[in-house]
Amino acid sequence: MKKWIVSIAVVALAGSSAAANAVNWWDLGNTKVGPEQTLQQFHEYFQQMYPKIPLQKYALGAYAFSPEMYSQYQEAIQFNPGDLTLSEGKKLWDTPFKNGKTYASCYPDGGKGVAAHYPMFDNKTKTVVTIGMSLNACRQANGEAPLKYGSQDLIALQTYLGSLSNGMPVDVQVKGPGAVKAFEEGKAYFFMKRGQLNFSCASCHVAYAGKYLRDQIISPVVGQSAHFPTYRAAWSAVNTLQKRIEGCNKQVGAEPEKLESVDYRNLEYFMSYLSNGIKINVPGYRP
Repeated sequence: MKKWIVSIAVVALAGSSAAANAVNWWDLGNTKVGPEQTLQQFHEYFQQMYPKIPLQKYALGAYAFSPEMYSQYQEAIQFNPGDLTLSEGKKLWDTPFKNGKTYASCYPDGGKGVAAHYPMFDNKTKTVVTIGMSLNACRQANGEAPLKYGSQDLIALQTYLGSLSNGMPVDVQVKGPGAVKAFEEGKAYFFMKRGQLNFSCASCHVAYAGKYLRDQIISPVVGQSAHFPTYRAAWSAVNTLQKRIEGCNKQVGAEPEKLESVDYRNLEYFMSYLSNGIKINVPGYRP
């Protein structure tokens, strides 16, 4: 009996030792670590956790962790309902403003490859600028009223502009004191616990990434921005990354902020930077 108890104790200690030597996901939230080192740490963390999954596959989210789910995904994207929103976005993109110009006139090369660099930090306004904000700025520069954030038309335009970077790797830049500060604030928000469930973004999308929580596999933060805007069957619609963040806040019992708030923009900036190097595929498809 004593030998049996001792054996259990030895196994328990061995397990504790292994856990102690494992990567502590919470340490990834250190805001004193710069952007480049943060990116390296996150990529190394997921490589260590899931050595058989290459970086590019994280663009698939939860589908990367289940062959069965991936098979369903391949079938679903053959007729992605999100393509309807993509078509709506193209129509709006090509429709001239009252002055005869179109959205393409506001962007280099007609918008091709632009989304790969968003969100970006604007040193003039000293704030993070998102794709949605850039589209409204384009409208206002051409004498048009801005669209409501989260509106169907703006989401359609964000989807189309995002698709013009399909196949290109995310390449968000964080350079200069202002940009680093916004990045660090986004990182702090990502790890900050909130709501009745006392969950942070990291609680799900780092600690539980690739694992089942309730009845679904949780997607990792790495690669998330590469497929947004995305169609979700649960929504029966295409939505943006910020709309998903808003939904996450509601799910954990926290009061959501307004779309394009400073916190949400900084968070999107941080999350998008973590997807650097992963190819864009918009609109995505999720269950």
